[in-house]
Amino acid sequence: MKRIRCPLNGPVTHMRQTYILPLAVLVALGACNEFPELDESVDSAARDAVYPDLVPIETITAGVAETQIKPETEEDLEERVDRLKARAKRLKRGSVVDKATQRRMESGIEPVSE
Repeated sequence: MKRIRCPLNGPVTHMRQTYILPLAVLVALGACNEFPELDESVDSAARDAVYPDLVPIETITAGVAETQIKPETEEDLEERVDRLKARAKRLKRGSVVDKATQRRMESGIEPVSE
C-alpha cells in the first residue's frame, strides 16, 4: 500500500484516500438539492392576516408586579432551603408513619374466605 503524508493526521493509506473522493461527491450532490418553497406552505389566511399593532412596553407590563425579586428574596430562599433540609433530615432519621398506624399496618388485613 502506498502511504501519503497528511499534514493534519499523519500518514494516510491509499485505502483511506479512496473514500475521500466519493464522500466529497456525495456532499457536493447534496448541496445541489433544490430548496423547498416555504411560501407555499403558509396558508392563505395566515398570509393575508394583518400585522399586530405595536404597543408601548408600558401597556404590556401594566399588569405585572413592580418588582418580583426584592432584596429580601435571597434571604427568604435561604431560610426555606434550611427548613427543607431540616425536614428531610427528620424524615430520614425517623419513620414517617406514627406508631398506631405502624401497628395497624403490621397486623395486616384478614384474608377473604372463599
